[in-house]
Amino acid sequence: MRLRSLLFVPGDRPERFEKALASGADAVILDLEDSVSLANKPRARESVHEFALHHSGETALLIRINPLASPEFEDDLAALTGLQPFALMLPKAEGAASVLKLANSLASAIPILPIATETPSAIFEIGSYREVSASLCGLTWGAEDLPAAMGATTARRTDGRYTPPYELARSLMLFAAQAAAVPAIETVYPDFRDHNGLRAYAGRGRRDGFSGMMAIHPSQIETINHAFTPDASEIAWAEKVAAAFAARPDAGVIQLDGRMLDLPHLKLALRLLKSAGQ
Repeated sequence: MRLRSLLFVPGDRPERFEKALASGADAVILDLEDSVSLANKPRARESVHEFALHHSGETALLIRINPLASPEFEDDLAALTGLQPFALMLPKAEGAASVLKLANSLASAIPILPIATETPSAIFEIGSYREVSASLCGLTWGAEDLPAAMGATTARRTDGRYTPPYELARSLMLFAAQAAAVPAIETVYPDFRDHNGLRAYAGRGRRDGFSGMMAIHPSQIETINHAFTPDASEIAWAEKVAAAFAARPDAGVIQLDGRMLDLPHLKLALRLLKSAGQ
């Protein structure tokens, strides 16, 4: 299934769950971690369990649990009893070892979406995700926890773009997702009122090879879905390229509309058609 947009909703705000499902997001992330205070985590687990139990067959539901090293992790596992969500989001993941530890802790197989860049140590483990690609439904990154761990005042320049250390983290995660052959999911754009900024941010993500993006507010979903959906001209180009190569299956290079195209262009065309559901 397409994962263009993944909308976070705090696990202790059950009145928002149905609204999240109706937002048009491809997936909804029921959060047990950062958006829920320590005091409210037990109530959040109850609310998430009840909702996921009755809605798992609808919009793809992910549950973001607390980190493996957290005292909350075991209680989160208990709250998953009887549930079969679309996936689990694993914060502060540190490579394949973290994925294996979570997978081995589960009563049944559930796909995992690691957040791959939230600790300094995690940066050095990013390349290992291809070893556990069968357990993944994608890979994503975060731009908040890592600068906090580093003592950085911000991860962003004044124009909203990332400073070099965090641009590196983003790039490494993108390469790791492609190496593991799983979707690369762009991190959130925090200013949900800045739709022009969001449009530009999501556009850069699509340009660079991300296949979807996380959101923190329902108002962001339409913009994100549009950014990560090929438009009519892209689809027409991809269909023309695919047809041209299909007509000459032994050719490594073809000429089309005055341009020389080779196999990487075919690969891009097929990827565009797949993302468009064709």
